[in-house]
Amino acid sequence: MKKVTSASSIVTINHYRNLLQSEGIDAFLKNENLGSIVGEIPFPEVWPELWVRNDLDYDRAKQLIDTDKLIEESPGENWKCGKCGEENEGQFAACWSCGKPA
Repeated sequence: MKKVTSASSIVTINHYRNLLQSEGIDAFLKNENLGSIVGEIPFPEVWPELWVRNDLDYDRAKQLIDTDKLIEESPGENWKCGKCGEENEGQFAACWSCGKPA
């Protein structure tokens, strides 16, 4: 087992776990319920952690998480939907109006 990453938000760490599981990587969480003791223990030590069961999955898991972080942090340019002509902000992968992928 290897630790892949940790995050201050349980929502973020669950997103990463779901991402890995959708790629067939067996991943699980540690510290998911320790948020209530923040202050008694330094906060980074109680952040939820994402682990992979198989060490051979570690490199692929890191690659998927790092790629996902880049996508989250770097919205693209605005784009116009080819189906309905609606203007969409760069962070959207599908048209907000009709649902057609970018």
